Amino acid sequence: MGCLPLRMAEQILILDFGSQYTQLIARRVRELNVYCEIHPYNKVPEITDDIKGVILSGSPCSVRDEGSPDLDLDSLRGKLPLLGVCYGSQLLAQKYGGEVLPSEIREYGRANLSHIDTHYDLLKEMTHGSQVWMSHGDTIKELPAGFDVIASTASVRVAAFKIKNEETYGIQFHPEVTHSVEGKNLLRNFVVHICGCSQDWTSDVFIDATVAELKAKIGDDKVVMGLSGGVDSSVAATLIHRAIGANLYCVFVDNGLLRKNEFEEVLHSYKDMGLNVIGVDAKQRFYDALAGISDPEAKRKAIGNAFIEVFDDEANKLEGVKWLGQGTIYPDVIESVSVKGPSATIKSHHNVGGLPDFMKLSVVEPLNTLFKDEVREVGRALDIPETIVGRHPFPGPGLAIRILGDITAEKVKTLQEVDYIFIQGLKDHGLYDQVWQAGAILLPIQSVGVMGDERTYEKVVALRAVGSVDGMTADWIHLPYEFLGKISNEIINRVKGVNRVVYDISSKPPATIEWE
Repeated sequence: MGCLPLRMAEQILILDFGSQYTQLIARRVRELNVYCEIHPYNKVPEITDDIKGVILSGSPCSVRDEGSPDLDLDSLRGKLPLLGVCYGSQLLAQKYGGEVLPSEIREYGRANLSHIDTHYDLLKEMTHGSQVWMSHGDTIKELPAGFDVIASTASVRVAAFKIKNEETYGIQFHPEVTHSVEGKNLLRNFVVHICGCSQDWTSDVFIDATVAELKAKIGDDKVVMGLSGGVDSSVAATLIHRAIGANLYCVFVDNGLLRKNEFEEVLHSYKDMGLNVIGVDAKQRFYDALAGISDPEAKRKAIGNAFIEVFDDEANKLEGVKWLGQGTIYPDVIESVSVKGPSATIKSHHNVGGLPDFMKLSVVEPLNTLFKDEVREVGRALDIPETIVGRHPFPGPGLAIRILGDITAEKVKTLQEVDYIFIQGLKDHGLYDQVWQAGAILLPIQSVGVMGDERTYEKVVALRAVGSVDGMTADWIHLPYEFLGKISNEIINRVKGVNRVVYDISSKPPATIEWE
């Protein structure tokens, strides 16, 4: 899990069988101020005293299929509390003599618990008829001996069960999704009342423990770190700075792909925070590296390579540097290690994947156990300016992946102007903080238009604004039509070469937040 040891004396272990909801389970547990970690089912860590309970996730697989994910449950059962969710519950039932069969009717979507035995700790304070979310193609038809049904729906007899004389439970619904109205209550019952977690994992505790660990690990060594202007690298740098002070050297590179005025504004913000920041103008170097490249992944790699070269040049000017600080966060780590080895590459993560051999630095990643919203909470606890903490996420490759096709300085300038009008408009109309991420995309097409008495054939831009918590899923924001109309007019009137504006109303999934 990176270079830092576990920070907390207690945690919940989540074993992932490949469900799309696994990260959501972790987020719900952490909302209870309880630390947890996700590990692939086939890479179970050593069960130490700090692990207070285990949750088995769902899976896209069927327990009936040959080669489906399997686990030695005897090593967990009866030794500490265990909760199987969907696939996890079916695995428990099947392995100990129960019967799991294909569902006779569709069991996907909302359902209601028609029977709840609230004598059991897992279901305390849950109400009759409570809405839950089902998402499974199999169902538990028969339970093994010693397994008791503790909840049912009208169509699912075994919606939840408990094994006699041990704190082992299974549920066929997903408590982690918001459609399960009392799901958080169920998870609280398991994590707090059954596992006995003390709910003391807070931002202040994280900061104190992390700074102490950084001091112990780094000592009097020097650290160099590349800053992006975003919340992740800014919070990571502030934590490292608290631990080692002037021994942290930060580099902020203008790659020519930042937002309008961003280099100067962010550099000023960092100076006010007391960080020792070196500003490097490397625009032309990046434009040269990107010349003629249109493929999104090739653009990412070209930008990454150019950044490493620039960063290495600056790092070599410093003497005695032994560490590289990075703003890697937990979703980056999780998405780089999947249940069956490295996951399919949707896009390259700019913080995960190691350093080239010629950079002989050890990596320090103080945020690699946090989700994005947790990073913001830590940032506020560190008194980092809201202009940075509340800043929308911005992709590591910058505007290069919001310009579809090849990159030129002219295209960058066009998109910077469009983006500036859109983002400033969100701020001026009090909409910025209602949006998780927003930006403009320059499309590789031209459109017929009319300006005055002249026919035009100019560029098209798309506006994108989404709501999310941590970027794992996102929905498009219903911005007011009046606002969109005003922004569209302003862009077309003020940005030379653009004559059409469209608004992206796609959610993630199936789309991604960025277009490339």
